[in-house]
Formats: sequence, C-alpha cells, structure tokens
Amino acid sequence: MILVTGGTGLVGSHLLFQLAQQGEKIVAIHRKNSDLEAVKNVFSYFSSNYESLFKSITWVEVDLSDVPALDFAFKGVTKVYHSAAMISFSASDYRKMRKVNIDGTANIVNLCVANQVEKLCFVSSVAAVGKPLTGKNIDEENEWNVADNNYGYAITKYGSEIEVWRAGQEGVDVVIVNPGVILGSGFWKTGSGKLFDKSYNGFPFFTEGITGFVDVQDVTNIMIKLMNSTIKNQRFILVSESMSFKTLFFSIADAFNKKRPTIKVTKLISGIGWRVNWLLSKFSGKTPMITKQSANSSHNRYYYSNKKIKEAIDYQFIPLEETIKNVCKNYMKDQNG
Repeated sequence: MILVTGGTGLVGSHLLFQLAQQGEKIVAIHRKNSDLEAVKNVFSYFSSNYESLFKSITWVEVDLSDVPALDFAFKGVTKVYHSAAMISFSASDYRKMRKVNIDGTANIVNLCVANQVEKLCFVSSVAAVGKPLTGKNIDEENEWNVADNNYGYAITKYGSEIEVWRAGQEGVDVVIVNPGVILGSGFWKTGSGKLFDKSYNGFPFFTEGITGFVDVQDVTNIMIKLMNSTIKNQRFILVSESMSFKTLFFSIADAFNKKRPTIKVTKLISGIGWRVNWLLSKFSGKTPMITKQSANSSHNRYYYSNKKIKEAIDYQFIPLEETIKNVCKNYMKDQNG
C-alpha cells in the first residue's frame, strides 16, 4: 500500500491521479478543512472516470504533528510519497515552516523506519540546492551554504532533506527530487497558479530574472519511476528548462490571447515595493504580497542542469511551451464552469 502526504496540494493531487489510474491502493493524509474538491477537480482534467478514481483513495484526516494518528495511517504501508510542506517567503512564518517542514518530515521518517517502509520519496526544492559560481549551471553536487540560502523556506527544506537522509541511514531506501518552479493546473490562487490567474486578468509587470521551471506531470512521472526503480539514496534536480520570468509571462499572455506585460520591474522598484508592502502589513496585520525574498528571487539568474535525472531513467521533459498551453486551457475550462 502507498501513503501520500500533501495530497491536496499541486504535486500531491496530480500524483494521486496517476497512482489511482494505475490501480494502486492508496492512503492519502490531509489536514482538517483541506479542500478535497480541488483534488477531484484536478482528476477531472484527465479522465471522465474521475469520480470513481477519487473514491478509490482512502483519505485520513491527520496533522503531521500528530504522531499516534500518523502511526495508524502507516499500517500496511510499503511506500511513502512525502510532498506535504509549508511554502512561504515571509520571515514571520519561519517557525511555522520549521514545525511543518522539518519536524513534520522527522515524524514521517521515524514512522517509515518503525514500520519498515521499503522506500520513501521526498519532494524537496531547488531552494535546497547550493548555488554555484557565476556562469555555471546548478547541479546536484553544488554544496549548500546557508550564507547563500539564508531565507526560511530554503533553510527548512534543506533541514527536511537532512531528516530524509537519516531514513536512508536507518534502512529505508530514499530518493529526493528537487523541482524548480512547478507549473500545473488546479490551484489558481496559490503558488505558480497565481501566475496564470494574474496573467489572465491583465498583469502588466515582468522582470528579467531567470530560474528553472518544470511541469507537475514531469515531477509526478519521475517520482513514480524512481520509486519503481532500484535507484536509492540519491537526489535529482527536476527542471525542464531555465527560463526568464519575462518569457514566461509573455508565453502565458500569448496562450490566453491577452496583452503581454509592458512594465519592466527593476531591482530598485522591487526594493521599494517589498519595503512598502512590509510597512503596510504592520498596520493591516495581513501577510505582505511582496517580501524581500520574493522580490530578490524575481531578479536572480539561475540555470539548472537536468542531466542527472535524464540519464538515470532516460527521461524527456515536456517542453514548457506545451505545459503553458495545457495549463492555460485548463484554467479556461475552470473559468467557464
């Protein structure tokens, strides 16, 4: 039996669809008040039989901090896909992220060891991969340095990986995937889904920062292939292409047949923007829309290598142009009911 954490998120929901379609016996854990209908909606993009596929999954309401309830969910489990995480670039969320990302992963690891789980796949991030000297592509061998990754999300994802490596030392086969920015359908108000929602509604801004992007279907395909392989105790960067935010926003606008963004946001403007947002948040009590880290990351220029995973499982990534068109099509489907 397979256990999936984070099943109501972007990666988890697409992963559950693929596993259910393959006829796997699945337990998916979710937090109280999480949106199961959003998962069903993701299933509907890919199959007319989505209702029965969704019903084939056993859903268990449990928090990653509730060890006794988690232990119950682990009964009979042989493989675990751990994709649950908290993503935030706000400094005020650091302690919460540590609790979810590091402590929660430690609990999953402990239960994998205690229940003699055969294999664990962990969804990390390129944020947990070290940054190279200027001009070099980033690969799995880059040494992580907290001075170069000194923001909460990166620190907690790296800390999560340390916990997963511990599972490998205690008898559980592990694989870690480090995706770039994941593009996929179904969650239009969070994560990368907001890029499509904003573009559809006429977002006028762009930056010329560069990072790695990947289709969510590539991420889940690779996760399943790695779990069904003999590969163990390795990590893999998952990036289809390194692309500028300018090119991404232009491509999304073109796919929607909307006007391309026309206002280039410089580092100076971003710097002013996050400071103003921070100040306003102090008065409103709301989380700032732009943080120092998100502003800075929109201008960074990072190029990632996908050579290791392509060679390990002979994999070809979906071209980003195709990904963007498919996601835009599903966005329109949801808009039109």
